[in-house]
Amino acid sequence: MSNNIQAVRGMPDILPDEAEFWELFEDTVRAWLQSYGYRPIRMPIVEPTPLFKRAIGEVTDIVEKEMYSFVDSLNGEPLTLRPEGTAGCVRAVIQHNLIAQQPQRLYYLGQMFRHERPQKGRYRQFHQVGVEALGFAGPDIDAEMILMGARLWDDLGLEGITLQLNTLGQPDERARHRADLIAYFEERKDLLDEDAKRRLYSNPLRILDSKNPAMQEMIGGAPKLIDYLGEASLEHFNAVQRILKDAGLPYEINPRLVRGLDYYNLTVFEWVTDRLGAQGTVCAGGRYDGLVGQLGGKAAPACGFAMGVERLIALIKDSGGEPAKRGTDVYVVHAGEAASRMAFRVAEGLRDNGIDVVLHCGGGSFKSQMKKADGSGAAFAVIIGDDEAAANEVSLKPLREAGDGQKRVPADQLAAAIMDAMLDWQDENEKEEA
Repeated sequence: MSNNIQAVRGMPDILPDEAEFWELFEDTVRAWLQSYGYRPIRMPIVEPTPLFKRAIGEVTDIVEKEMYSFVDSLNGEPLTLRPEGTAGCVRAVIQHNLIAQQPQRLYYLGQMFRHERPQKGRYRQFHQVGVEALGFAGPDIDAEMILMGARLWDDLGLEGITLQLNTLGQPDERARHRADLIAYFEERKDLLDEDAKRRLYSNPLRILDSKNPAMQEMIGGAPKLIDYLGEASLEHFNAVQRILKDAGLPYEINPRLVRGLDYYNLTVFEWVTDRLGAQGTVCAGGRYDGLVGQLGGKAAPACGFAMGVERLIALIKDSGGEPAKRGTDVYVVHAGEAASRMAFRVAEGLRDNGIDVVLHCGGGSFKSQMKKADGSGAAFAVIIGDDEAAANEVSLKPLREAGDGQKRVPADQLAAAIMDAMLDWQDENEKEEA
């Protein structure tokens, strides 16, 4: 048996080059959410297990088979690593009485956990961006959330992501549909696979979402929920569609789109792509008006969606997108006792002026240090030897752009010289683009 301890299967490390890509993605996402007035909220990774059983539904794949649950050895409390974010967000909103003050537009980014078979785009520890709007009853917020997705794909330079739309109506409408659905499947029980038979009486709506090819023709003839909707539900759905049509956003109505969580009602939607194999959904959500009351709060309307970060990053790469490697502004090269002491003062002085600096550590010749400076992606090398230290000067060498070449600069004028050079490069680039 190897003495090397490895990461848990399905919970991969994200190494520096990849993590920088993630940070660029997250910066884009935060700017996009801020442009719509959404504010950040951070919830614990561990929540009480009953929260998810009550919110998601006990007869769901997530609760039955996928949650990482355990009992706290100190107090016997059942706890779970969060498998999704909406339940925890709603719990926090109720606990801190946020919607009593005003409706809330909130978002969160972070790890979720589900114990399932790891495959491309699907991991046991995965990351989601969750977006929740609580206290808004009308179809306008549903449509806004869908249009937000379209804007993000544009911001990320992604193509080939299409919108699927459906409505689940209200609980009483689903109850009538559910009764007829069960009767339909009972008459065709010999055509159901084992998973469908298990769900027949507990969650028959999920049978409609089965990917089993042998069942598709039979499922296609099942009663359709839209035929059971009342006037108010249909009007809500039609109003969402009107806004999307006015915005020129194409979509497909998918009557088999049901979502895997029990708390949804009315509008549900998914953004899907055919570029990621079977795991084609990159963003999904809908309205969940009953969840706040279900979790003990005063009843309030709500709508939200979640995006899989791993899937979106895979899609960005599949589309040819690569992040520009993040380099620092300055790499400080130094050799000699006096130079090394001065290098710390110079580096901190540059940082005081908002300039990013890597200070070489570990010694080495000027030649070897300059190789590291070039490999760091820095825009400039600041070179300090004992001669420069004695004169309280440094040598400034551009590494990425054509300039005046290496020159000596008084140490107290270094920050200004670097910022002037950066502005000159920016002006030249703008002229070339024009």
